[in-house]
Amino acid sequence: MTQYNIFTDPIHLGLGATAVPQPPMTGMEWYDAYAARTASDGAEGRLVAMHKMDEDWPSWEMHPHGEEVVICIAGSMTLRQKFVDGTTASVTVNAGGYIINPPGCWHIADIAEEVTALFITAGLGTEMRPR
Repeated sequence: MTQYNIFTDPIHLGLGATAVPQPPMTGMEWYDAYAARTASDGAEGRLVAMHKMDEDWPSWEMHPHGEEVVICIAGSMTLRQKFVDGTTASVTVNAGGYIINPPGCWHIADIAEEVTALFITAGLGTEMRPR
């Protein structure tokens, strides 16, 4: 039995109720390799990862093929969303709170102090654009 660390070794939840540990995250290029490794699960696959953050996200992101759950574990962060219909929302999420980013919703986070968050992401086709 192997113990993994969710901060460095995310999990892919795949078809057939599988849970596959992923190699350590190394940067933005890691996501392209992840997409290649898990492509056969299509839109049903989910990436589960936890991050500590102490600065604003540098880019917006959007997941076209499924919802993303963002759970605040410690601290607080302000999440901003731009929905497919053009409307926007902003909410400060505190420890224990969570939000759901719908498919196609661009989102970004503003971080005032250190925050820990758990992400359950439909990663297929994720897009990013500058802040």
